[in-house]
Amino acid sequence: MSVRFLGRRVYLALLVVLGSARHAGQNPGAARLSATLAIPLRTLERWRQWWKDQFPLSTLWQASGARFMPPVTERFPTSLLERFVGDAAEAMGHLLVFLTPITVRPSALPGGR
Repeated sequence: MSVRFLGRRVYLALLVVLGSARHAGQNPGAARLSATLAIPLRTLERWRQWWKDQFPLSTLWQASGARFMPPVTERFPTSLLERFVGDAAEAMGHLLVFLTPITVRPSALPGGR
């Protein structure tokens, strides 16, 4: 249900998080990830920039960031994902729920939640 509208295409939030966490510039790993997921390298870079520049300034992060211990100050989304408990799938699920307010409009969810 969770998607990100980043640019002209719509991607599952899971891809945005994993692609951003794995992408570290123009390197062979980024090229493989880009080819495997059919996501242009420029898009991966745009996502990394969003995490680096815009997410820390978001209302969600400004209101919730201080609740994380130890504090999350950089390396988004990897350092944020590390703060959620459970195995990898559970932690990702918790992160995606946390990101819901900036991912979908509240009125778009069933029951207005």
